[in-house]
Amino acid sequence: MSPTSTSSDVLVIGGGIIGLVTAWRAAQRGFATAVVDPEPGGGAAQVAAGMLAAVTELHYGEQTLLGLNLASARRYPDFAAELTELTGRDLGYRRCGTLAVALDADDRAHLRELHALQQQSGLESQWLSGRECRRLEPMLAPGVRGGLRVDGDHQIDPRRLAGALVAACERAGVVFHRTWAERLTVVRDRAAGAVLADGTEAAAGQVVLAGGSLSGRLAGVPDDVLPPVRPVKGQVLRLTMPLRHGPFLSRTVRAVVRGSHVYLVPRESGELVVGATSEELGWDTTVTAGGVYELLRDAHELVPGITELPLTETRAGLRPGSPDNAPLLGPTGLEGLLLATGHYRNGVLLTPVTGDALAHALATGELPEEARPFTPKRFSTATALTEQPA
Repeated sequence: MSPTSTSSDVLVIGGGIIGLVTAWRAAQRGFATAVVDPEPGGGAAQVAAGMLAAVTELHYGEQTLLGLNLASARRYPDFAAELTELTGRDLGYRRCGTLAVALDADDRAHLRELHALQQQSGLESQWLSGRECRRLEPMLAPGVRGGLRVDGDHQIDPRRLAGALVAACERAGVVFHRTWAERLTVVRDRAAGAVLADGTEAAAGQVVLAGGSLSGRLAGVPDDVLPPVRPVKGQVLRLTMPLRHGPFLSRTVRAVVRGSHVYLVPRESGELVVGATSEELGWDTTVTAGGVYELLRDAHELVPGITELPLTETRAGLRPGSPDNAPLLGPTGLEGLLLATGHYRNGVLLTPVTGDALAHALATGELPEEARPFTPKRFSTATALTEQPA
């Protein structure tokens, strides 16, 4: 028997939220689009907390990434409304804000520095005393020393987002190949599709590699354009809050406890997401007793009442990390191959801007201006010195 063959204008390898939004926007542009993934909507989105935290996620040396994060955050209200109107699905999008708090003098000094950096960057955040923090969130520990109120940082439920994107793709005529891509097909120095695990030869005019942490493992990709993406493990807990006596927490709360970042994201459904560890352990996705203990210990120091809540789920996932913690977007040195990967801790936040940027690149061959610092070509030896983001 000869293998099955299919053809499309655009073949997206990877059906997480980044691959799905790319496929949806490509289909809206009129491209015949297909997605290769054994479980579309799975991957890191099933573990992620969904913080849209462009301001409180600001780190020193990442001001270029801040610009992209803010551009995507500005698009989120319209993006969420468009998806909801199209699919009829509630995405759990909430403009509830974030409160970042300090539990000791060192944390307080760190938060003060972050506040100064936010102000220098033109961002809106308000310094609060410990008493003001507890007035906003009465469940906070008495020892909270101060905090930053950031009303512009929102949240979304990534699982609902992924489901809505699958539905939007189906409505737009995107074809799903529910299997793995085994090898990139290269014909006359041009990406021309992929060979799938079920033997299908999927030909395409352009290929987008959006495989998250797996993006660097696809066979057939030339070494000089293989994305330098690594897996970074994150363990996350889900608990259930009581809803009958008013909100347990009304907004996302986060802190640094003994050098470890912890966050609590309350959903209107009553779910409370607690995360997240950051572990360089390769492809390991084991939920460990130590990881669960550390998250509960740190969350308990922040919100003591958390230990009374039912623990309903423990999960571990893999973030796609890049050498500079920023995504790789758009055309590569191999004709016909584009990347949409390496989003690390900002995949959910960057979903709207990534879809727009990749659709633009597929249509024109070039990235839009806000995405140009994130070209994959910044990691090639010839351009690394001139194009790497600050």
